[in-house]
Amino acid sequence: MKKTWMIYGASGYTGELIARLAVKNGHTPILAGRRRETFHTLAEELNLESRVFSIDDPKIIKEHLTGIDLVLHCAGPFRSTSAPMIEGCLLSTTHYLDITGEVEVFEHTHAKKQSQRAEEAGVILCSGVGFDVIPTDCTALKLMELLPDATQLSLGFDSDSGISPGTFKTMVRGLSSGSLERKDTEIQAFPIGKKKRTIEFGRGKKTAMSIPWGDVSTAYHTTGIPSITTWIPMPSSNIRAARFMSFLGPFLGTKPVQNALLHLVDKRVSGPDEESRDTSPAYIWGEARNDSGEQYTVRIQTPNVYSLTASGALEVAIRILSQANPSGGSYTPAGLFGSKLIEELPGCGSFEVEHEKLN
Repeated sequence: MKKTWMIYGASGYTGELIARLAVKNGHTPILAGRRRETFHTLAEELNLESRVFSIDDPKIIKEHLTGIDLVLHCAGPFRSTSAPMIEGCLLSTTHYLDITGEVEVFEHTHAKKQSQRAEEAGVILCSGVGFDVIPTDCTALKLMELLPDATQLSLGFDSDSGISPGTFKTMVRGLSSGSLERKDTEIQAFPIGKKKRTIEFGRGKKTAMSIPWGDVSTAYHTTGIPSITTWIPMPSSNIRAARFMSFLGPFLGTKPVQNALLHLVDKRVSGPDEESRDTSPAYIWGEARNDSGEQYTVRIQTPNVYSLTASGALEVAIRILSQANPSGGSYTPAGLFGSKLIEELPGCGSFEVEHEKLN
């Protein structure tokens, strides 16, 4: 029997990319969102069914998900929208995917209570099925396979990709908080810009800064490695500026400042065009160490972060829908489909592996 699935938040930059790619590959998702005027034209152009409903009340969500086998949730801010959508999916026994990169959302998705409910309902919950966090999640699992007794894991990426309005808004909302790492299994906060190192991501050594990337949560659930940091390249001057900005966190988090910044995003940020996406690949890096001083480093090149999000989210959705009786529970992308998932996506390379003994 043919299964039915939905893209919620199809009016956003990334949601539209996924919808267009789905149709190009012969799929017919239902498009949905909070306001019909924002995605009605897209639905007509792609000849897809559309639905309008808010996601404030899980009971209302359940009513609109009747007969839907899977929801790919693309409507941020996910820290506000994911919990009610997950609840609606559990009530309607609908598989749930999203494209978030927010640590608090991953922690909510993987909470013991949520996982148990999902398992009992036969529902898959999987957050982060885009660039956040498929490439780094697969890299984490690859490193764990190479070094099963690893106790330290570092992950990062380098890309010249542009930025979408949704991603920019997530960054704005996070200005009042610092960076994050996992240390001895516990997530801990520290000032942004405090930690830096030099990393060869795949196109020359660069100074890098630790950031609160989603793998601080997901990589632990995938691998069990107790200490995890996440990194992006950043000039030393920018790292110093970020450190200074951390002192302004309380001010940047006030409602008037947040509203003003979000308004600027709406006016001035549109996301990278197709040409920009085609000419800006991403370089993924990961490093794992054990207590004996053994170290593995892996790298892989992928397409642009938004192109990867579209193809990755679609691939995970179709794979789940193709399974007869998938086992319910809370998963990461690599936890569902293994470390090879990233190598199997369009335009991705293969893992390059280095091994050394540090002492």
